[in-house]
Amino acid sequence: MLTIVIPTYNEAEYLPLLLRSLEMQTFRDFEVVVADNHSTDLTREIAREHGCRIVDGGMPAGGRNRGAEAANGEAILFLDADVILPDPWFLQMTVAEFARRNLGVATCGVKPISSRNVDKVIHEVFNYFMWVTRAMAPHAPGFCIFARRDVHRAIGGFDEAITLAEDHDYAERAAKESKFGILKTYKVPVSVRRFDRDGRLNVAVKYMLCELHMRTAGAVKNDFFNYTFGYPAASRAKQTRKK
Repeated sequence: MLTIVIPTYNEAEYLPLLLRSLEMQTFRDFEVVVADNHSTDLTREIAREHGCRIVDGGMPAGGRNRGAEAANGEAILFLDADVILPDPWFLQMTVAEFARRNLGVATCGVKPISSRNVDKVIHEVFNYFMWVTRAMAPHAPGFCIFARRDVHRAIGGFDEAITLAEDHDYAERAAKESKFGILKTYKVPVSVRRFDRDGRLNVAVKYMLCELHMRTAGAVKNDFFNYTFGYPAASRAKQTRKK
């Protein structure tokens, strides 16, 4: 069995899109655990209506860890709520590749849910960066990480003291425990809402400085980069859903 863990905070707008794409999957041997950080919108109601199990979450690292603690599957897929699986064969193909390559931790290439060329370029640059650094410094964006449950437990899960790039720290530590890989089957579509909110240049500079900090001073465990998790609850009008 595969356990899919989704950390959430006020995700009533995006979560239904991800859950619908999960319901369309040809691979059916999975459960969904939503680790919710006490949302003030309809996130929990939506998760319940789609048959998800719900646990109390926290910041992304804490939410992922709480979700993993509740997992029944021998493999875990960590997804963020603003991801949409590209087609109905995604799980079938990626789970098969993960097992075939005997990986302990893995991620996929990424592509933006955007028609803007600048967003496509930014994501392709990141894909290239992940590929060239995969052997010496594995990177895995938190919105799509596959991990064997035994590997997750062996490394103590995500480091909840890290305030930014806890996902890349997780990948590095997991790669020392098992085999790391970038799955070739698919690229995962993810929203560009952080770019839209914070600005593309600001986000790019923040992550470049974070990478420099990681390589010179270690993991970021302060609020220097002012990372925020989640978005304000949508208006009641936006929360009204088709029933």
